[in-house]
Amino acid sequence: MDDVKEIKQGLSAGVVKKIGAFTKDELSQKSRQILTRLFGFANFMEARVVFIYLNKPGEVDTRSIIKHCFSCNKVAVVPYDDTNRKDLRLLKLNDPSADFITGPRGETVADPNRCRVVPIDSVEIAIIPGLVFDEKGARIGLGTGYYDKLIPKLPATTRKVSLAFEDQIIAQVPKGSIDRHVDIIITEDRVIYKI
Repeated sequence: MDDVKEIKQGLSAGVVKKIGAFTKDELSQKSRQILTRLFGFANFMEARVVFIYLNKPGEVDTRSIIKHCFSCNKVAVVPYDDTNRKDLRLLKLNDPSADFITGPRGETVADPNRCRVVPIDSVEIAIIPGLVFDEKGARIGLGTGYYDKLIPKLPATTRKVSLAFEDQIIAQVPKGSIDRHVDIIITEDRVIYKI
């Protein structure tokens, strides 16, 4: 198991280095291309309730997805890392300009006092983060395991989609015992369906 962890850490570090070499313009352009594909994707267009993670620097701009959801009358749901419960709660945004606060680690999080918890079975499409992916839908996350626990709790009918740059796609991701796959990966160049 430690060997798999070490391999994953090495792969993640390599991808982070590649993405870190993108200029701000390259990152912005690639993000726009990915979002254009997502917004034209039938599963996204038909979904009424969309789960969206909040991106970190160097990731596809997911705040644009939140804005798009509001412009299309979709329900935007974001994760809230409840450290007391050691899991993610799903919170419905009411006003994307007012529903965020600064979390304990300096990150932007949904305000649990303003946003109501949404049942997981209401999510129709889930945008799942990751650092490294393969064409079979395997992913390497940030190491917390939150999304590996969340994915199996989502309804079977919920599309699990990741947004990634082509530089994040490798031949094969080593699989650990709790790792979970996504159904679809959208990059700036293509849409990859889990084989």
